[in-house]
Amino acid sequence: MAIDAAPITQQLAALDQAQSKLIDLGIEFGPRLFVAILILIAGYYAGRWVGRMLDRMLTHLEIDLTARQLLVRIAHLMVVVLFLIMALQNLGVDLLPLIAGLGVAGAGIALAMQGVLSNLAAGLTIIFTRPYRVNEYISIAGEEGLVEAISLFNTTLSHPDLSRVVIPNRKIAGEILHNYGDIRQLGVDVGVAYDSDLNHALAAVDDVLRANPRVLQEPAPYVQVVRLADSSINIAVKPWVGVPDYHVALGELNKALVEAFRQRAIRIALPQREVRLLENP
Repeated sequence: MAIDAAPITQQLAALDQAQSKLIDLGIEFGPRLFVAILILIAGYYAGRWVGRMLDRMLTHLEIDLTARQLLVRIAHLMVVVLFLIMALQNLGVDLLPLIAGLGVAGAGIALAMQGVLSNLAAGLTIIFTRPYRVNEYISIAGEEGLVEAISLFNTTLSHPDLSRVVIPNRKIAGEILHNYGDIRQLGVDVGVAYDSDLNHALAAVDDVLRANPRVLQEPAPYVQVVRLADSSINIAVKPWVGVPDYHVALGELNKALVEAFRQRAIRIALPQREVRLLENP
């Protein structure tokens, strides 16, 4: 029985043709592929170097650890993507359709995440301009508290009532910010009677301020006669205290001032009204 050798010959010819095509492709694209791999390897190490340099700079600027790590990763990724584009160009890949597609997709993503991106942009602005720092007491967007954490998307405040206030960064950027820093000024007004010895009263206030360990002596407390009211002479007592001591020191000073005035027989004025009854003629 005779065997038809034509199919086998055709298959061998096809294999030879495919092998020849692969060899031609290897000769044509092999060096390009090798160079592209070298470019990618160089891009990886270049990204790590840029990341280390950026990390040192951000550490010197005292940037928050979480934000610093994210920025370093973004910089590393951008360098790698740049080298990837160079590698694809070396292979002869047409990047215009790819870039156009990425642009359309990026526009859609940006539109869908505009709130998140605005928070991100505001967070970067806050991190680099540093209008406030962690452990500073601020008032912003109708809220106030001690800055507990600053992230790329929000700022967390510790409120005096032991609660937390989380403010989106886009609500902070561009708003009027009151930064108290790490100290706050108390505001106590005390009214003494018109027949009181003012020097004696001011000396009593000074002794109370010096005796309280929470009151800072630098900056010097502000103590002045500020108003001649209807039935009292008002003395403003405005010392500075650390932010954690604000509420406690306020109560201590009020109590100490009352006790000191009582011990020195300084009369705290009470509201008075004089009523005259006129007889009908």
